[in-house]
Amino acid sequence: MPSQLHEQLLELFENEPELAASLSASLGVKLPDYEHAETASADLTDTKPTEYRADRVVILSTGTRKVAAIVVEVQLRPDPAKQWSWPVYKATLRARLRCPVVLLVLVIDGVTAAWASEPIDLGFGLSSVQPLVLGPSQVPVVTDPETAVRLPELAVLSAIAHQDRSDRTRIFDALLTWHDSAIGSRDSALSERARIYVDFVHGKLNDAAKSSLEALMTTAPHREYTSELFRNLVAQGREEGRERGLEEGLVHGLMAVLGVRRFEITPEIRERIESCGDADTLDQWLRRATTAETITDVFS
Repeated sequence: MPSQLHEQLLELFENEPELAASLSASLGVKLPDYEHAETASADLTDTKPTEYRADRVVILSTGTRKVAAIVVEVQLRPDPAKQWSWPVYKATLRARLRCPVVLLVLVIDGVTAAWASEPIDLGFGLSSVQPLVLGPSQVPVVTDPETAVRLPELAVLSAIAHQDRSDRTRIFDALLTWHDSAIGSRDSALSERARIYVDFVHGKLNDAAKSSLEALMTTAPHREYTSELFRNLVAQGREEGRERGLEEGLVHGLMAVLGVRRFEITPEIRERIESCGDADTLDQWLRRATTAETITDVFS
């Protein structure tokens, strides 16, 4: 059964088929001019006995003419069986659509990248299939907000793949610029997509990169803090309230949110929070703390 990570990565291509073309081009493939990209059936079975189903298929078209196709495969680990099925994907799709076909394989580590990059010999060295492999080091670095807004799925991959770079805050900021515009739009589906993407990125970062992303999210006063990070902090405060006493748990949760958001907790503010014995008031402050622009707004 495909893993959650496998499905999350494929969802990026499902939401934005253009991503497959952009990544292929970044790896040196000279794709023909096209007007639009769309996903299509990934069922590449031509005979009944054996079923062949790729992860995703993206078709590039001009008008009604199909000019190229991209088979997208997410491969989290080496799998010798793929050396038999991948050539079938390319050949079947090429025959079906009568256009050039690229096999794009997305991997997440160097070992799998090296394995997937090997040409697949079709017999006696006379012909072969060469997968186009995209590993972390090949993912384009997206620091330009305009690029992130145009192709947010690429910004998502960039944020995960390049989380250890010294300029990762620029990468995260580009992604969050799109997130802000999406959250601020009237498109509820786009807003939800933005929340899902930021939660996905946050969940795939190491501790140092998470801190960088959280700092960026919490120091921009115009941002809405709807990510899993802040929902978890609020939930944590309430959970600790049940375990340690309601007021004490809410105090701890409120302090945690204020700390993550880099608000200055003066002795006066600390005293006000710790001396408040009303659970409803503390809970209200805790919820306000996730969206407040200033610490004054928390207590207003």
